[in-house]
Amino acid sequence: MNNPLLEVKDLKTQFKLSKGTVYAVNGISFTVHEGEVLGIVGESGCGKSVTALSIMRLIEKPGEIVQGQVLLYDENGKATDLLALKESEMERVRGNKISMVFQDPMTSLNPVFTIGFQIMEPLKQHRHMNDRQAKEYAIKLLERVGIPEAPLRLGEYPHRFSGGMRQRVMVAMAVACTPRLLIADEPTTALDVTIQAQILDLLRELNQETKTSIIIITHDLGVIAEMADQVAVMYAGLIVERGTVREIYNTPRHPYSEALMSSIPRLHTLTDKLTTIEGAPPSLVKEVMNCPFEPRCKYRIDRCSEEMPLLTELSPGHACACWVAQEGGLKHA
Repeated sequence: MNNPLLEVKDLKTQFKLSKGTVYAVNGISFTVHEGEVLGIVGESGCGKSVTALSIMRLIEKPGEIVQGQVLLYDENGKATDLLALKESEMERVRGNKISMVFQDPMTSLNPVFTIGFQIMEPLKQHRHMNDRQAKEYAIKLLERVGIPEAPLRLGEYPHRFSGGMRQRVMVAMAVACTPRLLIADEPTTALDVTIQAQILDLLRELNQETKTSIIIITHDLGVIAEMADQVAVMYAGLIVERGTVREIYNTPRHPYSEALMSSIPRLHTLTDKLTTIEGAPPSLVKEVMNCPFEPRCKYRIDRCSEEMPLLTELSPGHACACWVAQEGGLKHA
């Protein structure tokens, strides 16, 4: 296995609201290795996007990162804790060593600046290019992501682009400085299947050509199956299972992972009714002290309602936070 690039340790992010504290990310740990694609999957509200924003240090009040480390390793294996950096130091990391493709490109792109200005800005800031060099490179980036008539489109504003083209522009901006890690938060949401395939092809090419590591965050299990090497399943602000794509999809050990896999429509077993997960995720306004999936779990035992299971390796590289699985159940899920 390649050397670690990013290591998240016991990360906790909370939002202090008038109705109480929202425990959005509640002590998660994971590692991304050089050249690896990690998929983070889970229902809406499970903490996926907050995890990404925490890594980028983009959590705004009333949100706060209250605990943990986010270690970024350089080429020599030396670690820097991003959470300990000054904001001015973190600005040199964003868009340079770590870039992010945000979920909604219309709100992420600044409507008062041209597309060219927004792509050229990080090139001048991090790569110290002059205007001519940055413009030439920006045109190449737009051509690479499939924007037609790139020299002309460079001077246009975001509202002149379709949703799919704006997402391509976001990818161009994210890869401009050849980051070592790219975080893609729901990069294909609300795109038609043709554009979705093109965006995923772009990310795959980036990973293969430049060995850029990728964290892809989505609720789309098909995207994870196509893109990821490793998968982390999130539920209620926690990682409940972690393993390879093959392990998670073929032999899930956590009841929530099993339920997710069962909910995927399959062509060879078409029925009139889709499989759903009964119940609803817990409110994160109250800190969960036992297994958060217990109320929805058909395998639950008494211990599940009394004690929080820790993420524990069941086999090399395959970890699960479930008392039933740790006691030998769900082996043939």
